[in-house]
Amino acid sequence: MGTVVQNPPSFVPDCEGDVLFLTDSSGSVSYYEFSKVKTFVGDLLRPFTFGPQDVQTSVIHISTVPALEFPFDQHSSGEAVQQAVRDMKQRMGDTNTGLALSLAKEKIFTDQAGARASVPKVLVWVTDGISTDDVSLPMETLKEMGVTVFIVSTGRGNYLELSQAASQPSDKHLLFVDVDDLPIITKELRDSIIEVIRARRLKALDITPSSFQLTWPRLLSRDTGYYVVEYSPVTEPWKKLRMNVAGEQTGVLVRNLVPGMKYNVTLIPESNEQYIHTQNIQVTTLEDQVSPAQILISESNSHSFQVSWAPTPDSVMGYQILYGPLPGNSVEMIEVDNSRNRTVVDNLLPNTTYLVTVTALYRSGQEKALSAKACTEEENSRVRHLHLEDLGNNSLKATWDSADGEVVGYRVRCRRQAGSSSLVSVAPQTHSVLFTGLSTGAPNKICVKPMYKNKAGKGLCRMARVQAATLAPSYPIVQPA
Repeated sequence: MGTVVQNPPSFVPDCEGDVLFLTDSSGSVSYYEFSKVKTFVGDLLRPFTFGPQDVQTSVIHISTVPALEFPFDQHSSGEAVQQAVRDMKQRMGDTNTGLALSLAKEKIFTDQAGARASVPKVLVWVTDGISTDDVSLPMETLKEMGVTVFIVSTGRGNYLELSQAASQPSDKHLLFVDVDDLPIITKELRDSIIEVIRARRLKALDITPSSFQLTWPRLLSRDTGYYVVEYSPVTEPWKKLRMNVAGEQTGVLVRNLVPGMKYNVTLIPESNEQYIHTQNIQVTTLEDQVSPAQILISESNSHSFQVSWAPTPDSVMGYQILYGPLPGNSVEMIEVDNSRNRTVVDNLLPNTTYLVTVTALYRSGQEKALSAKACTEEENSRVRHLHLEDLGNNSLKATWDSADGEVVGYRVRCRRQAGSSSLVSVAPQTHSVLFTGLSTGAPNKICVKPMYKNKAGKGLCRMARVQAATLAPSYPIVQPA
């Protein structure tokens, strides 16, 4: 059954932007795949209105040497754009995507190629996932110029590399699809492009834990005024910051933000010719690393243990460690600054289970908590005076003195170098165990560990060998002559 594709709208109003396509025209794609990509590009562009006051588009072929199919200002009607896309020919050669990106940066997103400084810019890279040169540096430069990057991968591209190359968040700008299923994503990608180039709208792009890129359509010029950008946390409006932006600019990078924080953002066009309405949006920065993600209890004894946690991101300003015995309602707290990821909890009861909760206090005002159980040891919870006695006949007897505290039993293990190990659990009043069937001359490790209600105590181990039985001396038999 064929794929059902919704018909595109007859036209998309109120869009103004420069949309550049990077199509893989190298020998790594087949003629069939190249024709499918051409159809996809044509379908994607079909509803737009083209012209110097609307949408403009351009195509670069990725090959050994990148080639410009047509610049932004060449076609000013939908019919002309569709015919130009149908007429595209595959170039073959190597997949030098980095060179194509450099060409886009230096020659295509310029006045000479018809690009407009005052409108949003979009790059759509259609790739089979293979590039023979580096793309990271030229792609990063394009994004710093305010270009929004969408990537469509029809092959087995490296997800990590492609997600870093696409604009953020990558799940909104990176699409993986088989070349035969390109029609399935056409509407989704077109709607995403429309969100970027829809006219007279303030937008936030490339959102990270500490920054976002603001873009807006051309409202002023160098001579007619400037912009004021105001932003503040929704929960702390008194912390408002302002920056002035020149009238010919259509975007600015807002930095040094708090991860996971929602901001109110206002664009104020200060025109010396007419009143222009302000524009407002809310932008939430991405969460930083979640902390704590893990808790480790170590160095436990009868009255203390150590608590450590990870990770320790810069977005956390401190930690609270709450602990209390189980069962029970009493809770104590330790405060730790963000430069440390461990602390010792002391003055505890022996042989007791504690609930430990580590809470990360984020600069944004949020809190993240994780809990774990920890057990203190019984006082003097070690077996003393373990004695091993060779009884002959490949047998060993292990004898020990009782451990202190409320012992509920003992576990005695014999690890044989030759043969399988043995584990025996005995009652608290039993202080000896007999092991038989041991190999003569082979070392055996005997360990005794006291068991308490909540956990095991410290074990004591000894090594022993079963000696061979002593034989009477023998004499040679002398045969008569």
